[in-house]
Amino acid sequence: MRVEIWSDIACPWCYIGKARFEKGLAEFAHRDEVEVVHRSFELDPSRAKGDTALVIDMLAEKYGRSREEAAAMEANVAANAQSEGLGYRTEGRDHGNTFDIHRLLHLAKARGRQDELLTLAYRANFAEERSVFDAEVLVALAEEAGLDADEARAVLADPEAYAEDVRTDEREAAELGANAVPFFVLDRRYGISGGQPSEVFVQALEQAWKDRPATALTTVGRDAAACDTDGACEVPQS
Repeated sequence: MRVEIWSDIACPWCYIGKARFEKGLAEFAHRDEVEVVHRSFELDPSRAKGDTALVIDMLAEKYGRSREEAAAMEANVAANAQSEGLGYRTEGRDHGNTFDIHRLLHLAKARGRQDELLTLAYRANFAEERSVFDAEVLVALAEEAGLDADEARAVLADPEAYAEDVRTDEREAAELGANAVPFFVLDRRYGISGGQPSEVFVQALEQAWKDRPATALTTVGRDAAACDTDGACEVPQS
């Protein structure tokens, strides 16, 4: 069974959702027969490369809040991340265009190191003092994930390298009706939107395994926090 996950490095619920999915997958009896593929989805594709802003400032501007209110929003998301055992910095993080990161993740996919790079990029963006919008940081992360540093640097230097792969992923997301991430698709039959609790993923995996083959994409699980196409990320109130 194949599970495809559309996500963006800039999306905190994708970071949290990945951890919750992996917990659910670990409880699934047929986990060794599941192929996980990560797909590209940009939350802020119109932002120019190199145009970065502090996350707190971006949130305050986007939602029309004070910096104090934006900081409280971040703290709420951080609490959700920390409940999953994830590190999360609430200050000092930056936000920018993620197209280059997605291109590098496609290189990692071609080399069999996609999940390793994605995990490191999430950790760098949300938990560490490392900007994923810096090319040399990305090269270092690629090397840590087991990729060749010179090859990673060459991909980043060529704006067309793996660009069509990113665009293809995004077109497929639109065709599937995904307008928020994370978005999980099981065998192109079942869809799960948002950072659902791990038990929802267990249920969905079991249902998809039991009901194969099915015909249409069926959404399972209740609504959960996600980040949508204009870059807005839902924040739980409690």
